[in-house]
Amino acid sequence: MGAVRTTCAYCGVGCGIVAEVSGGGDRGVSIAGDRSHPANAGKLCSKGTHLGETVGLEGRLLHPVIDGRQVGWDEALDSVAARMRQTIAEHGPDSVALYVSGQLLTEDYYAANKLMKGYVGSGNIDTNSRLCMASAVAAHNRAFGEDVVPCSYEDLDEADLIVLVGSNTAWCHPVVWQRIEESRQRRGTKIVVVDPRRTETAEQADLHIPVAPDGDVALFNALLAEMRRRDLVDEEYLAAHVEADAGFWDALPCETGIPDALFAQLCDLVAATPRTITLFSQGANQSVSGTDKGNAIINFHLATGRINRARAGPFSITGQPNAMGGREVGGLANMLACHLGFGEDELADVAGFWNAPNICTRPGLKAVEMFRAVHDGRIRFLWVMATNPAVSLPDSGFVREALSRCPTVVVSEIIADTDTARFAHIKLPAHGWGEKDGTVTNSERRISRQRALFAAPGETRADWQIIAQVAQRMGWGDGFGWASAADVFREYAQMTALAAARGKLLDLTAWGAVTDAEYAAMEPFQWGGTYPLAAGYPTASGKARMVRVEPATIAADPVYPFRLNTARYRDQWHTMTRTGLSRTLSQHRPEPLLEIHPQDALAAALTDGGLARVESTHGSAVFRVSLSEGQRRGELCVPMHWTDTMAGGGRSNRVPSQAVDPVSGQPGFKNSAARVVPVNPEWRAFVVATDVLEPEGLVYWARSRQGAGWLYELAGDGAIDVDALLPAGERFEVVDLVRGMRRIAVRGQGGELVGAAYVTRSGELPPRAWIAAQLGSDEAMAAELLAGRPSTPLPDRGPIVCVCHGVGENDITAAAESGASTVAQVGECTRAGTNCGSCRPAIARLLDSFSTPLMEAAQ
Repeated sequence: MGAVRTTCAYCGVGCGIVAEVSGGGDRGVSIAGDRSHPANAGKLCSKGTHLGETVGLEGRLLHPVIDGRQVGWDEALDSVAARMRQTIAEHGPDSVALYVSGQLLTEDYYAANKLMKGYVGSGNIDTNSRLCMASAVAAHNRAFGEDVVPCSYEDLDEADLIVLVGSNTAWCHPVVWQRIEESRQRRGTKIVVVDPRRTETAEQADLHIPVAPDGDVALFNALLAEMRRRDLVDEEYLAAHVEADAGFWDALPCETGIPDALFAQLCDLVAATPRTITLFSQGANQSVSGTDKGNAIINFHLATGRINRARAGPFSITGQPNAMGGREVGGLANMLACHLGFGEDELADVAGFWNAPNICTRPGLKAVEMFRAVHDGRIRFLWVMATNPAVSLPDSGFVREALSRCPTVVVSEIIADTDTARFAHIKLPAHGWGEKDGTVTNSERRISRQRALFAAPGETRADWQIIAQVAQRMGWGDGFGWASAADVFREYAQMTALAAARGKLLDLTAWGAVTDAEYAAMEPFQWGGTYPLAAGYPTASGKARMVRVEPATIAADPVYPFRLNTARYRDQWHTMTRTGLSRTLSQHRPEPLLEIHPQDALAAALTDGGLARVESTHGSAVFRVSLSEGQRRGELCVPMHWTDTMAGGGRSNRVPSQAVDPVSGQPGFKNSAARVVPVNPEWRAFVVATDVLEPEGLVYWARSRQGAGWLYELAGDGAIDVDALLPAGERFEVVDLVRGMRRIAVRGQGGELVGAAYVTRSGELPPRAWIAAQLGSDEAMAAELLAGRPSTPLPDRGPIVCVCHGVGENDITAAAESGASTVAQVGECTRAGTNCGSCRPAIARLLDSFSTPLMEAAQ
């Protein structure tokens, strides 16, 4: 079929991809960055680069299922419609809810919102973007009158100062980070990172501001107060374009919580660099004061006139590939559609446009509220699309209890076994990336096409099509008679006329008559232009508003003295249903780590590489301990990716509470009260196997994709029953009394290694990499497998840094010892950092750590 231009499946950067499918039926595909796409100009991060490893059909949901029984589409759709109809008849429209996702395409989102708000007659549709960017949306609406991001990526190319707030950009938005790096190299752009943790991004900054959790409002209030004291407020811009809350200026002076000298450095740098971009992301948004944080940042830019011009502005960067598209079409419960609210005139216009028989009259329940309503029985029919709330929502034990109580749970998914799908009465197989066809909108308001690479596998269907077919069975076929994704997009584009008529900036009416051919050939385009607010603000007065915000106060809890943060890993995505299938991406961090300062670990009797349980009043989870000087004292950090299908312990969202921002409804994942206790299992083990195993009753287990199968890290008490986990076959076993270890290897019928286990109560387990690499091979000798190492020792590369080329820390150390002193020179020696570039901050950090001892040795 030749090369296909599409967009990446992951973050909100919205990178363009050129994909070429290989011949045959193995769904092989080569992936490259699209050099013509404005968002990335050919660059890709590790996740995008290795998308080809995640498009196989392993674990896919390929047929409709009702109560564990495979059925045809007609039976499945009839059942969904009948259950929805009965629920509405018996309990009213608000007893039905849809929980959707930034993984959906805009056309899918539009269909779901129209069904729920226009035809079911309830506002109970919300999106997992509520967990990601809802506070930024609320801040934009309060300040600008509309959810509009006023910047573009090209501003990063020429800014004098880039301030990153709550964003480990090098890991979470690597292509944006590469752009920032290039700006620094080309023109000396300065970088400030505001983050409690000393992340890899912070390590590469010119200035790191280690604020306390939820300290951002105080910092930006104090910064603005200091700019005013220095006469750097733009009074002319304020008078012409901005209104302020009463008492705004009086509320500004704050204690920053950082050393005075460090604050002075920040103020001097900001004062000297008026071309300032402030990028803010989940670290700011996922807070009980997230909206206020967004407005504190926007206040600074409005007051200093650093907005609506090149190289200056507040820039919210989204987490999902189509979080912005969902916001545009009304995926959030508190918006109607096309940036419209629930005013009487707006409702009438939308009802007329949709010919809606039962338009909803008020906002619906936001995500956390929605699952409370499921739990207490107000919502009795829940349809979950392309997301995994049993893992991703806070207090996930409560969420699972809610799902178990719900009379009807429908899940539209690509994966047959997810934590949420385990609660589903009806499972509907949807298209995945590579099969989807439609549009997405990235963080800079740029709409791009996502195009299909493969024929739809099994009986999978597009989400918009599934929604339309349910609507038709509900008797609403006239409103859902689309024949293609292009039909849906045309209707959405036409609907934006309602927004434009009210002075909104979201206006796609020029695309309302797009032909199928033009839709198929659509090039990326940016609605609103480069600076959409430059001509005025979409408010009644035409002016922006500075919102008075005050720092949050977090009470100390002596029983739960730590503050728990959650984070993303560089090479994983959300709940790993996709990236967890990639053996390349699994090399970087194959287990969920608890990062803790060494002094806190010592006080809590934790050891590096040991296990620890993080506890709160809501739940607990077990993690592998990793000592980190980058953690502030009294704070912990754990990843958000692991699920019950990937681990028996490290599900981080068991721990946070249901506390949310009062304005946006976004949960406060980044600052939970917690305590930590050591976990000392009686035995430890690891198992490699070609098949997926189901460990039960263990203190801890986690799996990662390795070689031709899976690597399982295990720990437990009492009897050691690893035999039950190993497959049948020719068995070799040895008990090493000296090392206190039992070793087992199992060969299949063809002589290939199908499983191996290494168990100890007190000894040291052998390295995993070589053993895992033998899975499926018939070449490794039994003696080597039982020894846990090859007869000819292999180089010890150390922990993998560059997944693209398999380069470890020891390889980089050797390059540094040979004279490589820059990231580029390490790349010349080892190839590390020369492909996607996601590992370059890690290489720079290692070089920094090596430089002092090497200099001392030279002396």
